[in-house]
Amino acid sequence: MLHPNSAPIFRSLVNHILTVTEQRNTTQDFDLNSASDDTNLEENLTTDVEVKIEKIAERKRQITATIQIPQSVEHVWKVLTDYEALAEFIPNLAKSCRLAHPTGGIRLEQVGSQRVLNLNFCARVVLDLEECFQQAINFQMVEGDFKDYSGSWCLEPYCVGEDVGTNLCYTINIWTKVIMPVTLVERRLKNDLQLNLLAIRQRVEELAT
Repeated sequence: MLHPNSAPIFRSLVNHILTVTEQRNTTQDFDLNSASDDTNLEENLTTDVEVKIEKIAERKRQITATIQIPQSVEHVWKVLTDYEALAEFIPNLAKSCRLAHPTGGIRLEQVGSQRVLNLNFCARVVLDLEECFQQAINFQMVEGDFKDYSGSWCLEPYCVGEDVGTNLCYTINIWTKVIMPVTLVERRLKNDLQLNLLAIRQRVEELAT
């Protein structure tokens, strides 16, 4: 919890971030409403999604989130690689679209939206992706509101008795800029990753039925 005396300073930082984001982006202002639509997902956060946070440096963290999805790797892969549809079901992802890549690869622009101190906070990244078919998706930021934003999705089939499914692991290395409070980003990312993985599992199961 923020100390009362630090609130004006923190609010000033957030306003500065918002101003920078508005200047750098031509995307519309996304309004993030209350998370009431995610209530069912949040009920399963502690039991279904495992999150680990490792401090790499003062402002750099590695966060790993894992979940079991009782569907085939093929079904999970199909959802993850439908890049322009990700914003339709992933909480707090306001935009996800393909961009032209100079060498014909996969380039993706994403805009995340958060509610911080009754203000809308948006962060934008442009990622280059490398697919290892139905095994992994590696990504690296080439432009955006962080000093570093890179990681991977890893898919691994499992079989326990008659239960068959996919172990999905998401790893993100994030290095915040000085104007971004790293502890706040860390907390929000932890919560968001749990919600995101639950939303992906839900999407996979909906499309598989």
